[in-house]
Amino acid sequence: MGVLNIFLLVLMFLSGVLTVILVLMHSGKGTGVSDMIAASMYNANSGSGVWEKNLDRLTVITTTVFMASIIIMALTFPLGTI
Repeated sequence: MGVLNIFLLVLMFLSGVLTVILVLMHSGKGTGVSDMIAASMYNANSGSGVWEKNLDRLTVITTTVFMASIIIMALTFPLGTI
């Protein structure tokens, strides 16, 4: 396994973990993990729209990085090795 594949594997792992964390931070129906985190991070009356927009952007970016790393990894991974 080459240096590029090791780098892509680490990048895929980190972006996958970040994507899961960011998805859990999205506000839901008012119950669950996202409500507990959101209640402690900002007041409901001040700037929640900006927070949600930035959270959406970060989620899309990490998901795109995750998908791109999977595609590049599939194209460059050497066959017949583990």
